[in-house]
Amino acid sequence: MKISNDIQYVGVNDRTTDLFEGQYAVPNGISYNSYVILDEKIAVMDTVDANFTHQWLDNLQNALGSRKPDYLIIQHMEPDHSANIQNFLKTYPTAKIVSSAKAFAMMQNFFGTDFSDNRLVVGEGDTLSLGKHQLTFVTAPMVHWPEVIVTYDSTDKVLFSADGFGKFGTPDTDEPWADEARRYFIGIVGKYGAQVQALLKKAAGLDIQTICPLHGPVLTENLGYYLNLYDTWSSYRSEEEGIVIAYTSVYGNTKKAVLQFADKLKANGCPAVVLHDLARCDLSQAVADAFRYSKLVLATTTYNADIFPFMRSFIDHLTERNFSNRTVALIENGSWAPLAAKVMRGMLEKSKNLTFTDTTVRILSALNDDSKKQLEALTEELCREYLARRDETANKNDLTALFRIGYGLYVVTSNDGKKDNGLIVNTVTQVTSTPNRIAVTINKENYSHHVIKQTGILNINCLTVEAPFSVFEKFGFASGRSVDKFADCTPLRSDNGLVFLPRYINAFMSLKVEQYVDLDTHGMFICAVTEARVISDKETMTYSYYQSNVKPKPQTEGKKGYVCKICGYVYEGDPLPEDFVCPLCKHGAADFEPIK
Repeated sequence: MKISNDIQYVGVNDRTTDLFEGQYAVPNGISYNSYVILDEKIAVMDTVDANFTHQWLDNLQNALGSRKPDYLIIQHMEPDHSANIQNFLKTYPTAKIVSSAKAFAMMQNFFGTDFSDNRLVVGEGDTLSLGKHQLTFVTAPMVHWPEVIVTYDSTDKVLFSADGFGKFGTPDTDEPWADEARRYFIGIVGKYGAQVQALLKKAAGLDIQTICPLHGPVLTENLGYYLNLYDTWSSYRSEEEGIVIAYTSVYGNTKKAVLQFADKLKANGCPAVVLHDLARCDLSQAVADAFRYSKLVLATTTYNADIFPFMRSFIDHLTERNFSNRTVALIENGSWAPLAAKVMRGMLEKSKNLTFTDTTVRILSALNDDSKKQLEALTEELCREYLARRDETANKNDLTALFRIGYGLYVVTSNDGKKDNGLIVNTVTQVTSTPNRIAVTINKENYSHHVIKQTGILNINCLTVEAPFSVFEKFGFASGRSVDKFADCTPLRSDNGLVFLPRYINAFMSLKVEQYVDLDTHGMFICAVTEARVISDKETMTYSYYQSNVKPKPQTEGKKGYVCKICGYVYEGDPLPEDFVCPLCKHGAADFEPIK
């Protein structure tokens, strides 16, 4: 398989292994990817599992023809990628092994030698010229071993990403990428979110057109989709609104309650309800789903003054992988001394930013009138925001939505007649209560100002403290004239036909412009409220909270150059080119300041 004119795939498919790493079911197999870059000098990227030595060497020989490789680049020392280093050197004894210092120390442990006669040690920012192709090495410690490096080919704009962006299944498996990539990431890399975030920041400054991972397919299209998922997974945010119910049941009564509860959730607008019987399901899939969706319900029995073993194992898997930023509800069953809720809550204490529901359901052996009422109360609590988003069940005249207005941050949505638009603002004020009037001030240079002046309508979305930086990147760092800010989501609409955000808001208001005030550089729209909905009780995002907790802190220590005042991107070098454009927020050189 050709990756480019000069890069070929020489990996292998493993369709015989049933459990990857001895624990993850791989019904569609797993691939061990290896690549060769053919230039004046030839570099081979990683080897494969020991069970496929001859197949890999055959693939390599077919790609090389009569030529010999100059380098073997080892990015990751797990045996499924490094097992054939010695076999490679037996076949090509003059080649150099290129890897990190930590990797060579591991080679000593694995093979009894650190290949001192053939080694070339590389670190952060080191380069290797193959002729036309220039390789740059980027350290990626603990993604997910300490020795990992990734390699960027600036000629073909290819990122060789080690285990990053890998998935279960072979490259030719016909299945959605995200499902098995999510299970792979959460199970194997999930503990190291901070390290993945650091690597993503390094990658943001590279022009990447192809990603070549060590497992799964080569990624060549819509790379933003994969990068956004990795950003979501590694920052422990949920991908989708929905509720996972993970349960165990000894005699069937807990299961009966869970099934009734699931029906209630669906009837009350929950967009996705996923059930996992922990004694029978694929545990890695249950864990992946818990990270995928926004809410988790744990239902189990008290067992030996503790909880049922499968539930304990499940919670251990969650906390080991830094489960956080979720709403959690508990359902316990016990015949004489229920303790399950207390035990489960105690096990989750090490997790960050969990919001436990006010309602905990207690079942005494089997459902009765009291526990059924508790299920109803829990359903109402978990589904309140879903009902508020649906036209047929929402209270559209809930003026307590105005209480969400403060010195906060908001997304103003509008529509130019062809596409929806959104803009971050921090100047929204209630100016009168009788009648209700809202003032929204927008810079005249923003496309939204132009659109709202023409249409006379807008929506104000009140962001919550759960909103990630990606929301501010999307709505604050690009113009709606040239970018479709809702291209990658299915938005919801209010009665005026405009978008309101499906996530990360606690209220929205639909406004009709009654008066316009020209403020020189800005325009103030004085508006009447035509619709107001409260979505949730989450805290409103204030400007100070954004600055302290959401906006990335520039990593400037020990660096010389300039930092973007908008997003914190660091440009190393002097002088800053006058035509430089920030690769993150797309702002120009005028929005950079010298590092002090």
